[in-house]
Amino acid sequence: MTTPAFTRAWHLVSRPAGEPKPSDFALREVRIPALSDGQVLVRNLWLSVDPYMRRRMDDVPSYVPPFRLGEPMDGAAVGVVVESAAEGISVGDHIQHMLGWREHAVVPADQAGPVDPDAAPLSAYLGALGTTGLTAYAGLVRVADVKPGDVVFVSGAAGAVGSQVGQMAALLGASRVIGSAGTADKVALLREEYGFDAAFDYHDGPVADQLGEAAPDGVDVYFDNVGGEHLEAALGAMRLHGRVVLCGMISQYNSTETPTAPRNLILAINKRLKLEGILARDHADLRQQFLKQASEWMRDGRLRYRETVAHGIESAPRALMDLLRGGNTGKMVVRLSDE
Repeated sequence: MTTPAFTRAWHLVSRPAGEPKPSDFALREVRIPALSDGQVLVRNLWLSVDPYMRRRMDDVPSYVPPFRLGEPMDGAAVGVVVESAAEGISVGDHIQHMLGWREHAVVPADQAGPVDPDAAPLSAYLGALGTTGLTAYAGLVRVADVKPGDVVFVSGAAGAVGSQVGQMAALLGASRVIGSAGTADKVALLREEYGFDAAFDYHDGPVADQLGEAAPDGVDVYFDNVGGEHLEAALGAMRLHGRVVLCGMISQYNSTETPTAPRNLILAINKRLKLEGILARDHADLRQQFLKQASEWMRDGRLRYRETVAHGIESAPRALMDLLRGGNTGKMVVRLSDE
């Protein structure tokens, strides 16, 4: 196989005010550098599209640096090795890495993780068996310390993380699992396929009212993917010594105004609540435990996942814009190859 001299990569060319626009991105041809010792050239097969990428489009301090204007963007990806200068990695191996948003990537071996296409679909390593699944698992097991009998509420429950949280909570012994979503179809999915005990469309009325009907005796654990009104409603519903896992606040990512909620944060004192943010990378020590447990649940059909698949490198920005508008069910991924 001839090694290509050039590849295509998406670049951020302007920082959006509010929702991103197609003109904020540019697909450009870039030269592929010669490999140095310890590097591999990967042809990307699947790209991950995630809400946090919107925050990286702003030049603000965060847990991950912002995208730099005029330079290739990045993110999680799975691909096949087409050239190797790294001991222990061969041509034809499949790996996961963080140089997505491009068709080819030169990846240092110490930043590549092996994946097994015979054990699970390659795209699953970006979602249910990747950072998405680990976030859900660590959030429940370590941050929330879910106990048998807990009542669990998760917002954005039809999304990549939320759908895993709800199912895992039940598998870990929660007595009642409640989810919110943005369409009637997604609410039906939560109840009928993922086994949520209750679910509601947050467009149908105030979140606090709908949550109160679904959990009249209160909530022990809230897994927050949305922020804003959802977080305020959850604080009001929390039981004494409840736990809140702060995973994402997608309701604010495109906002150009200062958020007003939650206005009832004092309840965290009154109820002696625990509120803790989660980043999967802080819980890497749980990865093998998570993979063993999640793989077992998936094999016997107790843990299900869905994907929204965009096709071709050209579709990546539109996939991100659709994700931020709630246009996905489950994990949003871009497929670059039929392999």
